[in-house]
Amino acid sequence: MNNTTRRSMLQTLGGAAAIATQARPILGANDRVNLAIVGLGGRGTDHLNEYNKLDCRVAAVCDVNQAAQERAQTLVERAKGFKPKPFGDMRKVFEDKEVDAVSIATPNHWHALSTIWACQAGKDVYVEKPVSHNVFEGRQMIAAARKYNRMVQAGTQSRSMPHIQQAVQLLKDGIIGKVYMAKGLCYKRRPSIGRKPDQPTPPGIDWSCFLGPAPLRPFNELRFKYKWHWFWDTGNGDIGNQGVHEMDIALWGLGQTTMPKTAVSTGGKMVYDDDQETPNTQLATFDIGNGRELVFEVRGLISPPEGPLRPRGANLVGDIFYGEDGYMAVDSSGYWAYKGNTRELISEGKSAPGDTGPHMDNFLKAVRSRRKEDLNAELAVNVLASNYVHLANASYRVGRLLKWDAARERLAADAEAEALLTRKYRAPYVVPEKV
Repeated sequence: MNNTTRRSMLQTLGGAAAIATQARPILGANDRVNLAIVGLGGRGTDHLNEYNKLDCRVAAVCDVNQAAQERAQTLVERAKGFKPKPFGDMRKVFEDKEVDAVSIATPNHWHALSTIWACQAGKDVYVEKPVSHNVFEGRQMIAAARKYNRMVQAGTQSRSMPHIQQAVQLLKDGIIGKVYMAKGLCYKRRPSIGRKPDQPTPPGIDWSCFLGPAPLRPFNELRFKYKWHWFWDTGNGDIGNQGVHEMDIALWGLGQTTMPKTAVSTGGKMVYDDDQETPNTQLATFDIGNGRELVFEVRGLISPPEGPLRPRGANLVGDIFYGEDGYMAVDSSGYWAYKGNTRELISEGKSAPGDTGPHMDNFLKAVRSRRKEDLNAELAVNVLASNYVHLANASYRVGRLLKWDAARERLAADAEAEALLTRKYRAPYVVPEKV
């Protein structure tokens, strides 16, 4: 770490410590939570609309795009009759004594630092998936949540869906016998992003702040507004976008709470000739020990049905669990368990309406109870799922199998791949070594 980075880190930590002393008193069971939403793109707008239906008050909105701030203010005013305070810099949000909790819907590369800053400032956090952009960040996020006693909920709303909770319980109860493999499927149709030249930053956008921890690059429309998912600086490909939901369910159903023994991933950007960096076709396999494995597949092109799962529109997204006596398929619409050589349907369940709303309501209840055990998707569970994503991507990028050293909590004898489990941060947007 050079002197400039060290000074920036100390300044950030010092500022966060000062902010933490200004935090509001702990809420009572009946107090209304004052919430700020950070990141107001498509998913951030979903956050806004859902929280407007719940027992909380959207007191502030924050985005690097001034037009997005204004749209969010209008949405709240129409629904609730008042305008929330607008912010362009999330650090100002964290300084606000009125704000109890923040809901983070920024691009992936901001998830960790915004969560850590919020925890240091005494705010509870709902953060979208994947919770981290790399393995190092997940470790630091957990450390911050524990040190500052913050409620941190990951945005994997499947954890609050009753039919998936029931399916996982049935797997634990042995409905298909010993489960030896889970397969996660992310067959989500993605068109080519094409190519576009760099251009001047449009008025009203703080591009440097958008990039934050990532390298400073010229503005390019393809690196903004959702397509940032397909560049390594800011995203993690579809395995870390849609796929991390199914990765989380696979680990949950397997009862897996530790890192894999090995990870290997292959694939590529098939068919398209464009500016996308991440693969649109990817296959990852994890040896999780005890004669079990987890397989994950991403397909961005047209794909057929798989087992009991059927496409919904152009997409097929879900999980299949394989047991000694049968198999179970799970997706957002339901679950189906089959047994024996005749593949007899022995149990099924359908989803209830809504997913994100109940998950956010669960977060708000934990904010009041101050019990992290009340969270359906407490930070650590999605740190694990995100880490599986990060190992898959690291294996894909270096082109070989990776071995995890559990005792040292790092990769075994692979410096090139290990370097991909963190990043060089751009000051002052540095995820600190000590939170």
